[in-house]
Amino acid sequence: MAKGAKDQAVSERLPVARVAVDISLAHLDRPFDYLVPAALADAAVPGCRVRVRFAGQLVDGYLLERTQTSEHQGRLARLERVISPEPVLTPEIFDLARAVADRYAGTLADVLRLAIPPRHATAERETPATGGRKHPGPRPAAGSWVRYPAGEAFLAGLADGRPVRAAWSALPGQQWPAEIAIAAGTTAAAGRGVVIVVPDARDLERVDAALAGVSHVCISADLGPAERYRRWLAVRRGLVPVVAGMRAAMFAPVADLGLVVLWDDGDDLLAEPRAPYPNAREVLALRAHRAGAAALIGGFARTAELTQLVAAGWARPLTGSPEALRRAAPLVRAAPDEAELARDAAAMTARLPSMALRAARSALAGDARGTLGCGPVLVQVPRRGYLAAIACDRCRAQARCATCGGPLEIGGAREFPDCRWCGAIATDWSCPRCGSGRLRALVTGAARTAEELGRAFPGVPVRTSGGQHVLATVTAEPALVIATPGAEPVAPEGYAAALLLDGWALLGRPSLRAAEEALRRWMNAAALVRPAGRVVVLAEASLPAVQALIRWDPVNFSERELAERAELGFPPAVRMASVTGASDAVADFVGSVGLPGQAEVLGPVPADSFPARSAGHPTQPAELKDPPEPQERALIRIGRGEGLALARALHAAQATRSARKDGAAVRVQLDPAEVA
Repeated sequence: MAKGAKDQAVSERLPVARVAVDISLAHLDRPFDYLVPAALADAAVPGCRVRVRFAGQLVDGYLLERTQTSEHQGRLARLERVISPEPVLTPEIFDLARAVADRYAGTLADVLRLAIPPRHATAERETPATGGRKHPGPRPAAGSWVRYPAGEAFLAGLADGRPVRAAWSALPGQQWPAEIAIAAGTTAAAGRGVVIVVPDARDLERVDAALAGVSHVCISADLGPAERYRRWLAVRRGLVPVVAGMRAAMFAPVADLGLVVLWDDGDDLLAEPRAPYPNAREVLALRAHRAGAAALIGGFARTAELTQLVAAGWARPLTGSPEALRRAAPLVRAAPDEAELARDAAAMTARLPSMALRAARSALAGDARGTLGCGPVLVQVPRRGYLAAIACDRCRAQARCATCGGPLEIGGAREFPDCRWCGAIATDWSCPRCGSGRLRALVTGAARTAEELGRAFPGVPVRTSGGQHVLATVTAEPALVIATPGAEPVAPEGYAAALLLDGWALLGRPSLRAAEEALRRWMNAAALVRPAGRVVVLAEASLPAVQALIRWDPVNFSERELAERAELGFPPAVRMASVTGASDAVADFVGSVGLPGQAEVLGPVPADSFPARSAGHPTQPAELKDPPEPQERALIRIGRGEGLALARALHAAQATRSARKDGAAVRVQLDPAEVA
């Protein structure tokens, strides 16, 4: 047969390839059929990457399956080439990606971009194709899981391959990486795979060290494209049973999945910022449910979403015994309390009342009774920077930029105020209300706090952790460690004390999750304090979040949160979607959605153009001089049982708009982290 005729020939066996093209348009969110040339018949295997011609352009895609016939009545185009015969898209990950796209009203193409890393040809050639998993080794001992009344029963369920699912309220201390490793080792010893997801690189390092005795790989973006793809391929080819990583690892193609683990599920780093904006907790819960796998989800605090899973019967609570909690927990006091007010009348207004200073001095010098040795003191400050917000010293009006109206800040000692939005320097600022040119601190950041404490404790080393300079660990020597939430370094023997400053800044955020998030950040910091160490939280003692910290009782707090949200009709008691965009676009989109009968539309209302900056996290580019076009947001609320119906309606509306190229773009997000 001539070469040209051979190239035109179609495979005699299963000549039709069903392909998911890498196009994010909602109206094209379905497989398309192509003919398989005879020359590509062997390489075109289900799950491989292919290149096809679509609408006159060459685009990438994934071959989903080979069939004998096609339902398409017209002429079929041919596969242009097989990029690689490696079946990178497994049936389980395809089904999961499709389910995630359906849940979040997204497209399969967007989810697959999150699930499968870019190809690296050299790594693909170097990674062994076979060899089998390493011997998993014997089942590990229960270790510190004995502190939990249901801990050994949970491990027994993992060893038996049962889908035991736990809402884990971890005891304070540094044992949680080892406890995750024991659960992973128990599952691996039973011949099943494990996926472990943590919020950040520092947590991943601790889990990696704890997994030293278990065959595993860690996957993160810091590895670089080649090494990351090499490790991902080792997982896909079944060479290792356990994979740990950050958010993207939730889609790791582990064979015979037996356990999913998610640590600190309330951390906002676990929410994907790219469409369709899935959350690792929801994805892993969905994956465990579909695969019949066990689940271990939790942290020191507990989210309302995890409590919802417990209330629905999907998970069971896994908490420590009262005796173990008393042995592990630090002593927490709120300042100012009644006794302290009687002793120090200025305690109510002072940023650092005398009780907090005494606790720090005692920890730095050692307990006079000798029961608690000296050591480092952790100081948690909610805001980074120097003076994150400033105000007029006379009338107390917040200082704002004369160019764009954004809030002013001072980045360091002897620096001029500048705008957090546009970066303009206000060298000659004066208050437009009263004319005063004097400024006072409104929100004090970590850098200014370190400066103040350095003067209050001369001779004591002061270390800072936050922003671009995050410490992983500190020594056991006495020192003041000033850190922003999430950047607290680990002390080998635990901190002798912790001061949790500016509680009002966390509790006063305009957010539905303000109290829950404040408690999570406080508990994460307090858990780093050694048993019987002192923790002073600067917040009103009667507030529920503060009481939950004092009693170390995140479970009752989350149950109360869930009950209040159910009464008010807020997530997670209901499913909610946000539609954000220009005013006309939002109105047109909401009007075009065929909403289920029980759906309720709230708004639209103006959306904050600079939400990250208003929360004290500067993310807008400094060169931006003009504010963006005003945005509006509408919320659509519906009962949990009709969540998928709402997602289908939103997807259908997006498909209609994209097919017609109709109107300005809108952002559609289901179950957004913030609804306030």
